[in-house]
Amino acid sequence: MRFMPHKRRQPPSVIIVSLIDVLIVVLIFLMVTTTFKQRQPAVKLALPESKQSKPGSASSSHLVVTVAKAPPYYYLDTLPVTAERLEAELTARAKQDPALTLSIRADDAAPFGKIVAVMDAAKAADIKMVDAFVKAPTAK
Repeated sequence: MRFMPHKRRQPPSVIIVSLIDVLIVVLIFLMVTTTFKQRQPAVKLALPESKQSKPGSASSSHLVVTVAKAPPYYYLDTLPVTAERLEAELTARAKQDPALTLSIRADDAAPFGKIVAVMDAAKAADIKMVDAFVKAPTAK
């Protein structure tokens, strides 16, 4: 038997520069194709109209509760919550900031009982200021 001497193989050389070029192209592709959208409300609402509507005021201690017309009814900042969780969150935030203002953003077709439940939760949490989002009436 004749054994062949093994030739020492050289490991293949990897060209790092071309790999970096590919990585940069992929990064640019991801940056260009990514859409940056502004924070949208979790639910599309048709706000009720009011002749007494005023422009919103900027307050640092402002909390928004959204009431939808279909389940899940309650959204705290854009996250859906149950009625019990909503009351617990309102109580916790009112303890942190006694001057907390609660704004209710309710759909025009939302059940009125759900809006009253938010107001009851605010009263149980000892929140003094509760207001509502409305829109100005459309000219006919």
